[in-house]
Amino acid sequence: MLDVSMKEQLKGYLERLARPVEIVASLDDTPASHEMNELLDEIVLLSPLLTLVQRRESDEHTPSFALNSPGQDIHLRFAGLPMGHEFTSLVLALLQVGGHPSKQTAEVIEQIQALEGPLVFETYFSQSCQNCPDVVQALNLLAVLNPRVQHVAIDGGAFPQEVEERQILSVPTVYLNGQLFGQGRMDLAQILSRLDSGLEQKKAREISEKPPFDVLVVGGGP
Repeated sequence: MLDVSMKEQLKGYLERLARPVEIVASLDDTPASHEMNELLDEIVLLSPLLTLVQRRESDEHTPSFALNSPGQDIHLRFAGLPMGHEFTSLVLALLQVGGHPSKQTAEVIEQIQALEGPLVFETYFSQSCQNCPDVVQALNLLAVLNPRVQHVAIDGGAFPQEVEERQILSVPTVYLNGQLFGQGRMDLAQILSRLDSGLEQKKAREISEKPPFDVLVVGGGP
């Protein structure tokens, strides 16, 4: 499924893995499962730190695959093929699950790790959606850094009945704990501001703990 150029690029990225990554695939005998199995087989050959476990047990989403690392508590899954624009999300997820550090600031990482749960996210995407990767990657990062967060990125085209039942008309569409969370493009900061209900109180507390100001100018002037 991957051409020679893509394999070489991906192999270079996977050299940044710092720990093993286990890919656990839920498959059946459908063509979609065979296609996913072919993709995953090609990927695991590109790094000795990748292993693939195939399960014929029925999962809520089949075909799908989860990413985890031994000794870690990560709940991150792709349902359907993360190809097209979402292939970048897959590569980034492999790296982050494999211990490659996020580029986010220490403050943002601390904020993610402090989120209370359980927070179960489901993101519906399409392979041609240009705004979907930002949302998928942000929620994947939450799942990597916080064991109380679960995220499933779902290719709506692979699960049309689910899309119809939930009356999803556009992507990305995000559900949190079974309830609609948001639609359209959202970045990490916007997601965190909605999740961290104590963020404003925290900022106010930080200001109150600072030494008294000799002069405090509020607002801006010419």
